[in-house]
Amino acid sequence: MFKTILTRINQGYRTIKYPDGPAPPLPVRFRGRPKIHDSKCDSACTKCMDVCPTSALSKVDGKLQLDMGVCLFCGKCTAACPNEALEFTRDHRLACARREELIITGDSKEPVYTPQRELPAFFNKSFKMRQVSAAGCNACEADCNVLTTVGWDIGRFGLQFVASPRHSDGLAITGPVSENMRSALLTTYEAVPHPKLVLLVGSCAISGGVFKDHPETHNGAENLLPIDLYIPGCPPHPLTILDGLLKIIQRIK
Repeated sequence: MFKTILTRINQGYRTIKYPDGPAPPLPVRFRGRPKIHDSKCDSACTKCMDVCPTSALSKVDGKLQLDMGVCLFCGKCTAACPNEALEFTRDHRLACARREELIITGDSKEPVYTPQRELPAFFNKSFKMRQVSAAGCNACEADCNVLTTVGWDIGRFGLQFVASPRHSDGLAITGPVSENMRSALLTTYEAVPHPKLVLLVGSCAISGGVFKDHPETHNGAENLLPIDLYIPGCPPHPLTILDGLLKIIQRIK
């Protein structure tokens, strides 16, 4: 027992200081918030659109736009673009309150979180979530679980994943919502007491992701439930998920 205590003392304080301190370093291959350079984009070129596996890219009036809710952040578009008109920045702040805010254009501004409705003040002190894997691949689920480790420790913010929907304040949904999971998801939602929030984590939960328009899925949960927060990515980095959760409890903007 003394060895265990001594080892723990020698380990020191390992929880990240974010948001009161700097964010932890991101992986070299991390792809964050996309940025489109209209001045470099050839309106007649479709190379980036042709290689996109989920049709996240489109052109409106000759101008390129990217839907983060569908995007897998695979980077194929940036590799295909001969003019470097599209890039993925290092900005981890991707969470939005409205679906339309996930659409990136050349005119997109810095992200500012504005909730669709007034959230109860008591969520600022304690917000419990029931995580529902609606046919997810476990990548988004794993990054949610990472937040409960000592390195991230979301419990210090009053954030917690709980086992029962009756003990939760809302749902954190992952996966494209298969037909076999649809009724289970709706039943779980009904079991959450009011007021309740719904968070979508990952492109599958937002739009169906790689399973978009598959006959056995419902293209995510947006058409089934009212949504309060969208966290895009495939999967979103734990820092991106934490950023969204902190916005919900109004720790950051």
